[in-house]
Amino acid sequence: EIKESASQTRDVLKQHFNDLKGTLGKLLDERLVTLLQEVDTIEQETIKPLDDCQKLIEHGVHTAEDLVQEGEIAILGGVGEQNEKLWNFTKKASHIQLDSLPEVPLLVDVPCLSAQLDDSILNIVKDHIFKHGTVASRPPVQIEELIEKPGGIIVRWCKVDDDFIAQDYRLQFRKCTSNHFEDVYVGSETEFIVLHIDPNVDYQFRVCARGDGRQEWSPWSVPQMGHSTLVPHEWTAGFEGYSLSSRRNIALRNDSESSGVLYSSAPTYFCGQTLTFRVETVGQPDRRDSIGVCAEKQNGYDSLQRDQAVCISTNGAVFVNGKEMTNQLPAVTSGSTVTFDIEAVTLGSTNNNEGGNFKLRVTISSNNREVVFDWLLDQSCGSLYFGCSFFYPGWKVLVF
Repeated sequence: EIKESASQTRDVLKQHFNDLKGTLGKLLDERLVTLLQEVDTIEQETIKPLDDCQKLIEHGVHTAEDLVQEGEIAILGGVGEQNEKLWNFTKKASHIQLDSLPEVPLLVDVPCLSAQLDDSILNIVKDHIFKHGTVASRPPVQIEELIEKPGGIIVRWCKVDDDFIAQDYRLQFRKCTSNHFEDVYVGSETEFIVLHIDPNVDYQFRVCARGDGRQEWSPWSVPQMGHSTLVPHEWTAGFEGYSLSSRRNIALRNDSESSGVLYSSAPTYFCGQTLTFRVETVGQPDRRDSIGVCAEKQNGYDSLQRDQAVCISTNGAVFVNGKEMTNQLPAVTSGSTVTFDIEAVTLGSTNNNEGGNFKLRVTISSNNREVVFDWLLDQSCGSLYFGCSFFYPGWKVLVF
């Protein structure tokens, strides 16, 4: 691990500083081009009036020279011819203003270009470069635990440097067949469930942190390998009252008039696991709404508030085999998470007048509160269905 991490660190440092040199060189070239363009612009704008003035002066000198030559020729001619040429010369000269010249600007008013370059930038840049980058022998955070879920993996991490004060964490993952990590979470929590995990496929996870008041991220933790052997939970497709996501793990109650219970496509929930529902959006609540689990699918019911099922209504009421419990949970709101933890208490029939009953211990948690109760079933169930029912559109539920 030491040799591999040291080699990777060298490669990262070399690549970063090569990229930095290229970027700095490009920025300096761009700045030089900008300044040279400013010089060209000032030169062109200020030289034009002087060029125009010079052209006027040169034109006046040439006109005077031509007039002098014409006067000399008029003097050298005969008497009659001389009088006519002198008369034409005099007439032409009276219309030419040889004493009219453009105003020439004073020397102090003529621009004199120069470049002002502050050499202190070298000291500033040098100071930043000497402080740029650090090498850490141990990342301040490490992945602590990977817990498989149906279609997902819960990633938990912790600080291993007590002196490091973390403001945010950043979690990335990738398939082992991929060359690139991708961000999946940035925030202050130390736990996150990564969804859309294909079963029996290896994934790598890594996490880093950002110190309080700082912009740069810490070194990455040692990558951890994880996978899920659990089949993803899915809602039953084709039910008229609900629209499903592409992975069929999100159900949205649409505006169809059809009602009834939307069940899971298969009994994929097993005792000893945690089944989680997250309410993404809410609609108008109804006392018959339900989110829960059941021993088997039973069509013809419009709610899980029936026999052989346990559920919570959107108003927080808890129902066991169709009977409402006295203990109640908080009402379900947007962003609420409802979890079911079920474990077998008695396997086999009991010797009482009720016949063959099977007892399960159920814990339902919602909004940091929970209720615990025993659930009696008519028959043993190795796995359970989950389901939901809503009577008004707008409810959206994710299951994992």
